[in-house]
Amino acid sequence: MRRRRRQKLPKDPVVLDIEKLSHEGRGIAHLEGKVVFVDEALPGEQVSAVYTQKRESFDQAKTIEVLKSAEDRVEPPCQYASICGGCSLQHFNSEAQLLFKASILDELLGQSLSGHQYTKMPPMTGPHFAYRRKARLAVRYVHKKEQVLVGFREKNSSFITNMDSCEILDPQVNNLLPALSKLIVSLEAFKQIPQIEVAVGDEHPDANSLALVFRHLVPLNDVDLDKMAEFAAYHKLDCYLQSGGPDTVSKYYPKTGVERLFYELPEYQLNLAFHPMDFTQVNAHINRKMISKAIELLDINNEDRILDLFCGLGNFSLPMATKANFVLGVEGSEAMVDRGKENARRMELDNLEFNSADLTENLETKHWASYGFTKVLIDPPRSGALEILAAVSALKPEKIVYISCNPITLARDAACLKDLGYQLDAGGVMDMFPQTTHVESIALFNKA
Repeated sequence: MRRRRRQKLPKDPVVLDIEKLSHEGRGIAHLEGKVVFVDEALPGEQVSAVYTQKRESFDQAKTIEVLKSAEDRVEPPCQYASICGGCSLQHFNSEAQLLFKASILDELLGQSLSGHQYTKMPPMTGPHFAYRRKARLAVRYVHKKEQVLVGFREKNSSFITNMDSCEILDPQVNNLLPALSKLIVSLEAFKQIPQIEVAVGDEHPDANSLALVFRHLVPLNDVDLDKMAEFAAYHKLDCYLQSGGPDTVSKYYPKTGVERLFYELPEYQLNLAFHPMDFTQVNAHINRKMISKAIELLDINNEDRILDLFCGLGNFSLPMATKANFVLGVEGSEAMVDRGKENARRMELDNLEFNSADLTENLETKHWASYGFTKVLIDPPRSGALEILAAVSALKPEKIVYISCNPITLARDAACLKDLGYQLDAGGVMDMFPQTTHVESIALFNKA
């Protein structure tokens, strides 16, 4: 089989006038009748850019110099912003980022609902930096540098950014990056540790607030294990090891104590336990606001019976149970169902149940479909919840709150709910991932 030759790109920069932003946050320009998507460029700007890819229908380029700057352009606080793939919008004013994301949501909903008018809620905001509590850090030894790199991968590359700080990571992790590099380079297995999973919780009397999960491709010897334990003890963190798939993760240090971190929901006098590999929201500040807004939109009272679909470890289920008559959380992962039950027991909530179910299948045959739910919360993955919307509407809830991490599938599902007799009454974006192009949103549907 003949291998395709890598296309030779023009070396000379081109001058481009940026007309608008794509949904991915790249500037859009036209040159000789062809669309060019330009990284790190903003509407109204004139930039000098070099090609990074040429295709038949469009080209891609990267800004090397801003010749005419937009009012919304700011100096990125992170020195690695133009290289690192962890962020893509640090050059864009944070408030303007939110307006841009809100415009994407409004455009997609307008298209799917034929211009239907709804209440546009103000963007939900929080810290613009130092917010990220969950991350996967890549690790690689670079022979030429005789150095172990720990961080995010470069933009559009498999290379790891040579970084010793990160403005979006929680300070506990950010401050640890140089020490992590030194630790790994000191190990005999320094070439066999490809990644570190990071999880941060709140302070808790019975647990540390930081956990690191080290993936290792070969068994670690006693010398290396002792070094990792010493590192964990000095930095007051939990050290986990992962020799294979997720089921091989085990806590190595400290030997005593639970395999849990905790996060607080003070408004509801709750603290939730989670394993470092569990899914939790990366932004604790926005998560608290999001839960409060969902409960407000559902207008929960002590007679309501709530169905929480894609409930995870009970992030919404437990707070809703403090307000409702009954809450059922349904989740595809048995491990998350177990964690939800664990948290319900810890918080002494007896009006709450958790069940496991495949949420891509028809739910009408489930025994709990006859529980008489009055309201529903849906928090699906990026693929959305299309497969179960007919079954949800068959339950005839008064209200449905939809939490979305993908505006495209939210818009599609909003059109489906409209056909099923539910009207979009309110929607807005949430700044869960500042400095990135991720668009998180919340929407309220009422029975028409």
